[in-house]
Amino acid sequence: MWYARNKEEAEEILQDGFMRVFTYIAKFKGHGSLEGWIRKIMVNAALVKYKKKSYLRPVVEYNPEEHEVKETVSPIEILEAKELVKLVQTLTPGYRMVFNLYVLEGMKHREIAELLGISEGTSKSNLADARIILKRELESMNRKVASF
Repeated sequence: MWYARNKEEAEEILQDGFMRVFTYIAKFKGHGSLEGWIRKIMVNAALVKYKKKSYLRPVVEYNPEEHEVKETVSPIEILEAKELVKLVQTLTPGYRMVFNLYVLEGMKHREIAELLGISEGTSKSNLADARIILKRELESMNRKVASF
């Protein structure tokens, strides 16, 4: 669900991923965990889907001052996992993909750029923009909760 826009899209990615798991299960040599191997296949299934649609926004230059996100106390602690997933799903596909690869998969911008066929600056910019969007949404949610 983190990589998809909705349930149907997530099911499609999951089905594609399992098709790859069953197709290549004979190639799994037991090095590392089966769970990690399957996770990598599922992430790659999501990557394939988004590479086909080319949602990523090119950036000329990454400017850290323009994309600075000041850390504050966040209402994330009061949100449940389903609410967080829904919030991430509101991001555009390109932002969502970079955000998930960086935050959930722990990839570096260089790795993300290579995987998605974009520049490292585009990866950094998309992550920064995604964080700004999520921060604004969280602040908006926090104001709504505080007004009750």
